[in-house]
Amino acid sequence: MIHPKNTFNVIKHIILCAFFFGLIPQGSWAQEFNCDVTLNTDQLEGSSFDHLEDLETNLEAYINDYEWSDQEFLEHERLNCRIQIVINSGTSDFIFSAETVFQVQRPIYNTTAQTTSVLISDDTWQFSYPEGKSLIHDEMQFDDLTGYIDFFSYIMLGMDFDTFSEFGGEEYYVQAQNILNLAESANSIGWSRSTNNRRNRNMLVTDLVSPSYRSLRSAIYQYHRHGLDKFINNPEEARQNILDALASIQEAKRRSTSNLLFDVFFDTKYREITAAFTDAPTQIRLEAYDILRQTDQGHLTEYDRLQN
Repeated sequence: MIHPKNTFNVIKHIILCAFFFGLIPQGSWAQEFNCDVTLNTDQLEGSSFDHLEDLETNLEAYINDYEWSDQEFLEHERLNCRIQIVINSGTSDFIFSAETVFQVQRPIYNTTAQTTSVLISDDTWQFSYPEGKSLIHDEMQFDDLTGYIDFFSYIMLGMDFDTFSEFGGEEYYVQAQNILNLAESANSIGWSRSTNNRRNRNMLVTDLVSPSYRSLRSAIYQYHRHGLDKFINNPEEARQNILDALASIQEAKRRSTSNLLFDVFFDTKYREITAAFTDAPTQIRLEAYDILRQTDQGHLTEYDRLQN
């Protein structure tokens, strides 16, 4: 099966906001990710942690060289991914605490622009990385380093696939949930739902596979596939489709018991949404503002621009 990105020609330019640009090379079949990992160890002191210098390269190889799905990706179809890791502390037995940000860029069809399809932060990662440790995939036993990366790799795949086909990420969320179950069985830190962190991994994947949030996932698909992807050819229709998607998200949030997935979506998209409606007719622009004002109060300062 060819990834759905391959059926469209990414050739023109669209200005919605500050996206990432670049020519896309042609290539043969490849793995799913083209991921860049950055590691910040400024908060660590002492030479005993020098072996962390290898972790960036090892993680990039671990993610980029593994086949995470049975889909066939051309080289230019690989998911452009960025993982930023900040190591907050380390112990003498090489147990580290870290904060991480995961970001994936998705092409907008018929343009040379890209949009952020995934932007997730996690600040409760604890893992062991002694000198000489090898990174090995193991689906039967949980490792606090590779298991964490596996989990978020499947989350990134699922959320990206959800923007190309309705509920297209389902199988990857199931994979992530399997990792969660292994982590809970191992009593690993940061994997329980009963935590003060409202953006915990347990809640994230549980909500993603829950039927209660399928209407949200459907609206996110509509936003990307029938909104952004049509913007260059028919901005009026695209804006209306985005507006309909936002209305669906508003209704879904009214019925929800958790705001996590809604916060993730709007934290990722609020500037882009504002840019999409900035030049819209007054009635459409104010209608969008009214929905956003009620649904995403965390970014009202940005949305206030739509009233002018």
